[in-house]
Amino acid sequence: MTRRPGFPTMGHRFVGNRNKMEVHDLDKEQTESNRCQIDEIIIADHAMIFEPDTLAEAHRQGFDNCEFCLGRSKW
Repeated sequence: MTRRPGFPTMGHRFVGNRNKMEVHDLDKEQTESNRCQIDEIIIADHAMIFEPDTLAEAHRQGFDNCEFCLGRSKW
């Protein structure tokens, strides 16, 4: 999958799901059924971006890794 240029992801690599407090890597997004589900996260208005656009910033804000695109939990 490719990064999404428009709102709310704005072309960022890392996107958070505020509902589940998970961070996703759009460069490694898994689109198979019941995987990352970025489109559903956007539709539900649960998507957020990080400034700076880094995994470290997502972790700093309390987000955990998506098991499908980032692997094991950071905890």
